[in-house]
Amino acid sequence: MIKNNMFNSRLWVLLGGLVSATNALANTTLTPQTLYRALSDEVTPELSAKGKFAVGVKTIEISNDEYVDPITQQTTPRKLTLEVWYPTADKSLQHSSYENETRSGIPFSIKADADRDAALVKDAGQFPLVVLSHGYTGYRTIMYYLGEHLASHGYIVAGIDHTDSTNADVDMLKSPFSGFFSTLINRSRDQHLTLDKLAIMPFFKDVIDTSNAGLIGYSMGGFGAVNTIGGCFNFTKQTAGQFTGQTDEQKIAYIQTVLNTCAGGKSSVADVDSRWKAAMAFAPWGGQYQLFDAKALSQVTTPVMYVSGDLDDVSGYQGVHWLYDNTGKENVFMLTYLQARHNIAPHPAPIEAFNTEMDLGHYYEPVWDNQALNTNNKHFALAMMDCYVKAQTKACEYLTPRGDSDQASADGSKVEPWIGFDNRFAVGMKMEGK
Repeated sequence: MIKNNMFNSRLWVLLGGLVSATNALANTTLTPQTLYRALSDEVTPELSAKGKFAVGVKTIEISNDEYVDPITQQTTPRKLTLEVWYPTADKSLQHSSYENETRSGIPFSIKADADRDAALVKDAGQFPLVVLSHGYTGYRTIMYYLGEHLASHGYIVAGIDHTDSTNADVDMLKSPFSGFFSTLINRSRDQHLTLDKLAIMPFFKDVIDTSNAGLIGYSMGGFGAVNTIGGCFNFTKQTAGQFTGQTDEQKIAYIQTVLNTCAGGKSSVADVDSRWKAAMAFAPWGGQYQLFDAKALSQVTTPVMYVSGDLDDVSGYQGVHWLYDNTGKENVFMLTYLQARHNIAPHPAPIEAFNTEMDLGHYYEPVWDNQALNTNNKHFALAMMDCYVKAQTKACEYLTPRGDSDQASADGSKVEPWIGFDNRFAVGMKMEGK
């Protein structure tokens, strides 16, 4: 079975008391809650500020009707639910909400800064697509702050519910790893499907820039993103068996052939879809087990930023750094949050998650404030997408800092802050780059 060190084993300890609470809450009307405090733009990074567009949001279903199940080898539709944010000129509607549930199944509602089913903005040109891909487990709005932020700056952003791998799909009490094989197989494939389907969807097809796209993945979403841009998988017999729970050698050999692909099921780095112009991988899983082929990683040409806490105990900081070290030759970045663990990308915890470590541990960082992490993430995500997806040279300057952000010097002399950050407020980060 999958090793327990993939997740903090203590998360399961308090599960027993959650069932009755979940049942009680299931039939109540949820009040949307605000997760973020209002902060002065004098203390937040420049590119975290909201853009010029109001934001619309839609929930959309897509399907791969020719999907072949790797276990049964039968053709069966694979359906995905998407939350899609986009620029709108309609400011008359009331802001919507996002409903989901914690890992233990407790429902919650979050206030949105987006108008449900608003009309697309007209006569503003075309907008590139950015795909958001959650971890194991998660849900399509776990990085909604990036969806709203990028949409306000002129992007169409699609957050995926990865079927078999969401909080709603996986019973973390009875069968916590039930969706893990599907996750290994489908993360990159789902990312490709989302790009293909959004490019031709009637609502978006007249305004979406079909030739330029970005990808942002967190944890297992980052695992998929690395594959999507050309990091071919390299599962050995040992790791193929270890992470799928198989012991039969014939089945393991078959699983290897299914897993060891590039760019969402293709055969080589040469098959990477040229529409992907940039990627960000937050705490990507897999590097700690070297599940990617180092030679293939070295041939990656898509600009990518890896982001990790230096105390990540799920994906392992050294594993993420191994990915950075082996990826490409230029336009590769590594942003480190010092003293952070794995939860560097999700929105702050809803109040329903506060009672147990299992639920709160999906969001909470013991040292960092999640709002501070999210604000920095917005800044660097916009810099990456504007620089490489929109080819805006000015945005590339925000990717130039190197070394620590703390403005500390050995001799006490003044050190200028990172570009885009105010004096004293870029703290606890380190940037590397090729």
